[in-house]
Amino acid sequence: MNGPLEWIAAIGTMLAAALIAADLGRRVTGWGFVLFCAVALTWVISGLTSGAVPIAAMNGVLLVINFYGVWQYLLSSKNRAKLEKMEELAEEAEREVEAEAA
Repeated sequence: MNGPLEWIAAIGTMLAAALIAADLGRRVTGWGFVLFCAVALTWVISGLTSGAVPIAAMNGVLLVINFYGVWQYLLSSKNRAKLEKMEELAEEAEREVEAEAA
């Protein structure tokens, strides 16, 4: 398990984690989950083709969990409206804090 497929999956996993950890907004986080889904699928394929069944099984579960993240951040209209409102309020709060600090 040290071929190009695994390197693509490893780099993609690190990028997806960085997108989510950066907390750059709902859309960026949602796309981080999309990337996590893609690399989880890559890990499943890699695990199954190389006989690493535990890695394939773990990433099969992570694929489902990450798809739920995609649903929460990009696909659910109810959550999308709620999160957009929360982002607006967070931006307003940041402006108020900056104004008070100046």
